[in-house]
Amino acid sequence: MEDWEHGGFGLYIHWPFCQAKCPYCDFNSHVVAQIDQKAWQKAYLSEIERIGADTQGRVLRSVFFGGGTPSLMDPDVVDAILTKVRATWSMANNIEITLEANPTSVEAGRFAGYRDAGVNRVSMGVQALNDRDLKALGRLHTATEAMQAFDIARNVFNRVSFDLIYARQDQSLADWEAELGMALRLAVDHLSLYQLTIEDGTAFGDRYAAGKLRGLPDDDRAADMYVLTQDICGAAGFAGYEVSNHAHSGDESIHNQIYWRYGDYAGIGPGAHGRLTLDGQRYATEAPSAPVGWLSQVCKSGNGDLQRIALKPDEQFAEFLLMGMRLSEGVDLRRYPDEQNDVLLNNINILLNLDMVELANQRLKVTPLGRPVLNAVLRGLLDT
Repeated sequence: MEDWEHGGFGLYIHWPFCQAKCPYCDFNSHVVAQIDQKAWQKAYLSEIERIGADTQGRVLRSVFFGGGTPSLMDPDVVDAILTKVRATWSMANNIEITLEANPTSVEAGRFAGYRDAGVNRVSMGVQALNDRDLKALGRLHTATEAMQAFDIARNVFNRVSFDLIYARQDQSLADWEAELGMALRLAVDHLSLYQLTIEDGTAFGDRYAAGKLRGLPDDDRAADMYVLTQDICGAAGFAGYEVSNHAHSGDESIHNQIYWRYGDYAGIGPGAHGRLTLDGQRYATEAPSAPVGWLSQVCKSGNGDLQRIALKPDEQFAEFLLMGMRLSEGVDLRRYPDEQNDVLLNNINILLNLDMVELANQRLKVTPLGRPVLNAVLRGLLDT
């Protein structure tokens, strides 16, 4: 058994286009006037064929259409992609096929087209449930439009997740508690709840650097919001199986678990990253981020990757910890026995004494005390 099989094999397809660029977003997304959807379809099919030749015999556990805004894709393009996927790999019996959607691009006929193509799960970018905060976040939809889109989604799909951002400007603990309660009453089986993060290179990042992004919570209030989120979601039956993700038991995102359990995943599309194990060596892959550049490269060379970088065992182990410690189940250290040196064991002992982690039968996981300061725990774990 190869190491990647502990996590499984998935496919990520990046659609880089949006109707507008949100001020907090640092994803590879672009606003353009026109999109030649058939040209993009041809490039995606070419890449699937190329990667399929390198990964013959694998069972595909998930497909994830991310972005950007994949709900701007024509349903027949999604259908062509999934038809090619089915012809390229064996599909798991419980394969999860997710498409991200924004409320402004949701319409019943379009969603029915995605369902008929094979999509069986949607992830809605709602982000807030009141108009004031939606406007501050640069979202194009209103709260009413979000609810209408959500109703369409759950009438078409059995599995529906949606995203919310908290620790927003001028948001109190009571505000978030009320909004989270509303979200849980709406939720079907899964919620992704993210603290607002100010990233360099975004409009919010520029405003923050200039001292113009006011009303953000301090670290203590943000931590209180995180703890409140875990408590309320847990009590409602939406366990926090990962730092920012909550689900009913059995409804966890298969695709994201492939990432966090350090499986293999192929990344297709502008700026897409992947991890592929070929002939016993794990490689990191990355595609050029510019949409026109990626499309041109695929058309001219038949290869959408910039390069494949062979990862050393210690690099793989660091990634394994960085991803797996996000999960409530933690990591099984027996997967990397050669990396368990005295430095790591000392770091683990320090964190054990601080009650930040727990270790049993070689499974290492973060405690409830350590989870709100996960980044600090990871720094301590990887300290050399």
